[in-house]
Amino acid sequence: MAGHSKWANIKHRKARQDTVRGKMWSKCSRAIIAAARNGGGDPATNLTLRYAIEEAKAANMPKDTIERAVKKGAGEGDDAVNYEAIRYEGYGPEGVAVIVDALTDNRNRTAPEMRTIFGKFGGNLGATGCVGYNFEPKGIITIEKDKAPGEEALMELAIEAGAEDVSLEDDVWTITTAPTDYITVKEAIDAKGIECASAELTMEPANTVAVSVGGAGKVMRLIDALEDNDDVQKVYTNADIPEEALAGME
Repeated sequence: MAGHSKWANIKHRKARQDTVRGKMWSKCSRAIIAAARNGGGDPATNLTLRYAIEEAKAANMPKDTIERAVKKGAGEGDDAVNYEAIRYEGYGPEGVAVIVDALTDNRNRTAPEMRTIFGKFGGNLGATGCVGYNFEPKGIITIEKDKAPGEEALMELAIEAGAEDVSLEDDVWTITTAPTDYITVKEAIDAKGIECASAELTMEPANTVAVSVGGAGKVMRLIDALEDNDDVQKVYTNADIPEEALAGME
């Protein structure tokens, strides 16, 4: 799981930057609105909404902001925007695979924007399914080492709750779960008062592609550009970023 853990840590670092830019809360709100609109405003019966709320909480989104988004999605407001979930797949620099999950109110706007971004930053947008076969949905929870209990205690807690894997890299614990066990494991961690750095459902690559230091910069610029698009919710890649390039992100 070393390659998976490394990418989880990269996303953890990027998440802190996204919060500063104010982008993350906007994306969380859109996900909550879409989930509530499609499945109702009760997270007890709408698992997609529950996932969206959990990710919003992990991003430190205020409770009242979350509640407003749920009410808006459930129809308690004048805004009738309908978001459509679309997945785009393609290739980045040095042949790395890239998956983009978007929520858009106008696919005729979003698709050309995705094609332009891929092309501008050294990649190309592909057909549906061109890289998706190499990814598997997983739950990923990260905890900074100094905010976690001892190794044995954390592993026992996570595994007993249903986690598949627990690993430590760059002073960050990464807990991997099956999507169906994600909420159970997260709740077990929360119940112990352990603060999570991030928690999300994601797409983990079965195989990674090692990229050069120069190529890593190009890959990250592509990902940054995609994530800066308002319609984009999440970006996944199988790029194996070298340590030298990671150091430059600090």
